[in-house]
Amino acid sequence: MLELKGITQIFGGVTALDDVSFDIAADCVTGIIGPNGAGKTTLFNIVTGIYQQTSGTVLFEGRDISGFPAERLASLGMVRTFQNVELFGQMSVLENVMVGLHSRTNSGILACSLKMPWAVSEERRIHDEALTWLQFAGIDDLADVQAANLPFGKGRLLEIARAMACKPRMILMDEPAAGLNSQETVGLATLIRRIRDAGVTVVLVEHDMELVMDICDRIVVLNLGRKLAEGTPREIQDNHEVIAAYLGDDD
Repeated sequence: MLELKGITQIFGGVTALDDVSFDIAADCVTGIIGPNGAGKTTLFNIVTGIYQQTSGTVLFEGRDISGFPAERLASLGMVRTFQNVELFGQMSVLENVMVGLHSRTNSGILACSLKMPWAVSEERRIHDEALTWLQFAGIDDLADVQAANLPFGKGRLLEIARAMACKPRMILMDEPAAGLNSQETVGLATLIRRIRDAGVTVVLVEHDMELVMDICDRIVVLNLGRKLAEGTPREIQDNHEVIAAYLGDDD
């Protein structure tokens, strides 16, 4: 579903990624792991159009999307979440998800301002659909709460609900478990499985190894900007090069 071919990213004289290539299969959860500074978030930023790679190609469902802006990627079915929760703090939880539905609306500013019948009908549809996605994420009881007042873990779930409202075929999550306690992490794992079972391919960068080994079908390991290993969770756990990259090489 997603193909990375020879991705290289150079910032000044620093090579953040060096000839990284791998594929992401559809309908599965793929984890991208590695020590700090391995290039994981840089890779995400290239895939999602924030950075333009120095060289290499990104293919989404066979189409070259290198350099596509985020809004165009969303229309093609690819969305992402961020390390730091990015919400509209002064809007309600429900309104934040309604924003995620904007790409699939047709009413313009004038029609909305004049409350034309079709605009009112569309607004009602968006409201109901946004509530459905809050229920999917398990936070529909917080629909009227101002987003800025949410606990951190609930903010994570809201960001995921908003991304899912775009009805993506692939969602990329950058450290979704960061800042969560153990109970919240268990809930996150359940939600990610529900997303995969709904037919959405999941790619995540994550440092919580227990979560990664629990939910991922495949894992790609980066180290110092290069691909170090790729395989099933069991294969990665038994890979001596991966163990050395995380724990150091001890004879």
